[in-house]
Amino acid sequence: MAGPVGCARGLRVTAEVSPQAGLFQRAAAAFAACVPVDPADDGFFGPGSVTWRLHADLSVPVSGLRSLLLQALHPLAMAGVDQHSQWRDDPAGRFASTAAYVLTTTYGDRATARAAAMRVRKVHERVRGVDPVTGKPYEAGDPALLTWVHAALVESGLAAAARYGVALTTAEQDQYVAEMTAVAELIGVPARRFADGGAPASVSELDAYFEAVRPSLATSKSTEDTASYLIGMPDVEPELADAWQVLAAAAVTSLPGWARDMYGFGAVPPGREEVRQVLGVLDAVYLGEPGVLEARQRLTLRMRAAERDQQAPAR
Repeated sequence: MAGPVGCARGLRVTAEVSPQAGLFQRAAAAFAACVPVDPADDGFFGPGSVTWRLHADLSVPVSGLRSLLLQALHPLAMAGVDQHSQWRDDPAGRFASTAAYVLTTTYGDRATARAAAMRVRKVHERVRGVDPVTGKPYEAGDPALLTWVHAALVESGLAAAARYGVALTTAEQDQYVAEMTAVAELIGVPARRFADGGAPASVSELDAYFEAVRPSLATSKSTEDTASYLIGMPDVEPELADAWQVLAAAAVTSLPGWARDMYGFGAVPPGREEVRQVLGVLDAVYLGEPGVLEARQRLTLRMRAAERDQQAPAR
């Protein structure tokens, strides 16, 4: 489906970055621009949420790549990408745009998050067609497809963190899934209980969703080409190419077994410590880019203040 867009400032900054800039440099520019300096409110989650903590975790690069690999297994979602997106012409720009949207809906105030979601919904109005593999029609704004993309993102966040990042309790995992329904509803998933067509609101509902949707999933030449491109990623900075290969292997390893089987992946997985070291290197690359350290500090200060408030005794 068409690539999402995020904060206006982030789009302006990433557009100003040299077209020759690599994927991580442009994603870092989006991060620096989209973390608000003076938000009107705490947004849909707030600094005390599990969502803020998870989306600031080192495992996010693995989660992001994993979610794209998972999303590509849905034939109708894949058809939308094939027929309406030129992301291969500028994969770094597409990644930065996607990052800007996630950052805006995570850390932005409510008005900014709503505006970003509305821009995506406008783009989705034009994304429709017929999947040549299944012969089925699709629309990017279809709640069923939106739920698929959303569920792949949420499940990937949990899976990547479990292997390579922050340790969440069972209750925190459920809280994250429940919190993220706010993003699903912003983009057009009905604000209903899961049983009535809404987004999954717990890990058990997320598991039930994937169990129900699996018969609809399939691979095709487009799916395989997309996966090969994402894993090879020619747009990554040359000095980070080896790190990307570890990142890609980590994303593949953390996929559900049934998804790996569908792709035919059988590579030897990297060890957790190797992946953590590479993620640390990539984080250092981010921090070295203009504005990123300041944006990280803004988030950290707000999260620490929220933690102190939560621990303060009631009066």
